Amino acid sequence: MPDTPDATAPVTPAAGCPAGRPDLFTWEFAADPYPAYAWLREHAPVHRTALPSGVEAWLVTRYGDARQALADARLSKNPVHHSEAAHGKGKVGIPGERSANLMTHLLNIDPPDHTRLRRLVSKAFTPRRVAAFAPRVQELTDRLIDSFAAKGEADLIHEFAFPLPIYAICDLLGVPPEDQDDFRDWAGMMIRHGGGPRGGVARSVKKMRGYLAELIHRKRETLGATPAPDEDLISGLIRASDHGEHLTENEVAAMAFILLFAGFETTVNLIGNGTYQLLRHPAQRELLQKSIEADDGDLLATGIEELLRYDGPVELATWRFATEDLTLGGQPIAEGDPVLVVLAAADRDPARFADPDVLDLTRRDNQHLGYGHGIHYCLGAPLARLEGQTALATLLTRLPDIRLAAEVADLRWRGGLIMRGLRSLPVQFTPEESAAGPV
Repeated sequence: MPDTPDATAPVTPAAGCPAGRPDLFTWEFAADPYPAYAWLREHAPVHRTALPSGVEAWLVTRYGDARQALADARLSKNPVHHSEAAHGKGKVGIPGERSANLMTHLLNIDPPDHTRLRRLVSKAFTPRRVAAFAPRVQELTDRLIDSFAAKGEADLIHEFAFPLPIYAICDLLGVPPEDQDDFRDWAGMMIRHGGGPRGGVARSVKKMRGYLAELIHRKRETLGATPAPDEDLISGLIRASDHGEHLTENEVAAMAFILLFAGFETTVNLIGNGTYQLLRHPAQRELLQKSIEADDGDLLATGIEELLRYDGPVELATWRFATEDLTLGGQPIAEGDPVLVVLAAADRDPARFADPDVLDLTRRDNQHLGYGHGIHYCLGAPLARLEGQTALATLLTRLPDIRLAAEVADLRWRGGLIMRGLRSLPVQFTPEESAAGPV
C-alpha cells in the first residue's frame, strides 16, 4: 500500500469512466486489489488514472492487451520519452538511480542498446551458473530456518523471505561475506519505499553505487586470464564480451545494482505471498506437502507458476512510454503517455485462464505474465524460481504444521506502485528440537 501522505486518498475517476468504479490505491485496495481489477477489466480495460505520486498513466488490465503492450516496440522503457515535465520524471523510476549514474540497465533502455547489454549480461548470467548455485541456496535456506525453528514462531518476511534472496544474490555477485550485512541494510531501506526516512532510498542507492564501484575496480584488477569454475557474477560481467565489446564500468555497476534491486524484492514477495496463499488454502498446501514427501518435483514446479499467477510478486510491470500515437485495447494513447501493464489483473483474466480466482497448483495451461513477456522478460526468473521452490519445499518439510499467527485482516502490505508484498507474516509451528540457533 502506498505510504505517501496522499496515498490512501481515493483517486479521482477519469472523464468518461463508468459510474461505480472502485477506488484505487487505498489501504483496502492494497489488501485485495483483485475485485477492483476485475471491474476495470470489464468496464475500463485500458484506463487513464492519476497515481498517488500525481503522475497520470494508462492501466492495462486484460491479458491480451497486456501481452501486446509488453512486446510493443512503440512502448519505450526509456524515461526520456515521458511527456511530463522534467520534475516529474523522478517519479517514474527508482529514487536516486539517475543521480547515482545507474540508469544504464535493462529496465531503462530499448534496442539496440538493450539487445547489446542483454546479450553481454546473458553470457555471464547463464542457466548453468544458476543451476550450479542450487546447493548454496539450499544451504542458506536451512541456515535461516535453523535460526528460528526452535522458537516455534517467526516473522517469515523479516527472518526468512527477506534475508534469503539478499544473501543469495550477494553470494552470486561476489560480495564478500563481511560486506553482506551492509547490502542487507541498504536493501531494507529500499524495500520500505515511503516508509523510511525522507530521502532514505536515494541515500541507500548512492551508498550501494559507491560500494559497487570499488568492488568492480578490485575485481577488475585481480581478474585472471581465464575464468575459475566458481567465478562470481560481477567477474563474469566484467569478462563478458561480444565481438570484442565489453560492458563499461558504469554498465557493470548498473547491471549488478538492478540484479540486486529487482531480483531480491521479487523473490521476497514470491516467498512471502506464496507461503501466505498456501496457508490460506490448506487443501492445496496438503497436496503440495504430499508431493514433496514423495520426492515428486512436478507439483512444486507447476505450483510455483500458479502462485506467480494467482498472487505474484510484481503487481504492475515497470514503466513504458508511448513513442508515437497508438491504439491499445481500442483506446487511443498519445505520444509520451506512460503505460503501466497490470500483471496482477491480466493473470486473473477469465478470457485467458479457467477459474482464474481459484488457486490450483496442478494448473498446466499457465502462460502467466508474472515475469513479463517479450524482450524485457525477467532475466533473473530462473534464480527466483530456484529460490522460491527451495524455500517453500524446505519450509513445508521442516515445519509441516506451520500456520498463520495473525488475523488476515491485521496483515499489512508494503507501499510502492510496482511490487506486491506483505510487510510481515507471523507464523507458528511445532518447535524443531534439532535447530542449530542463529545464523
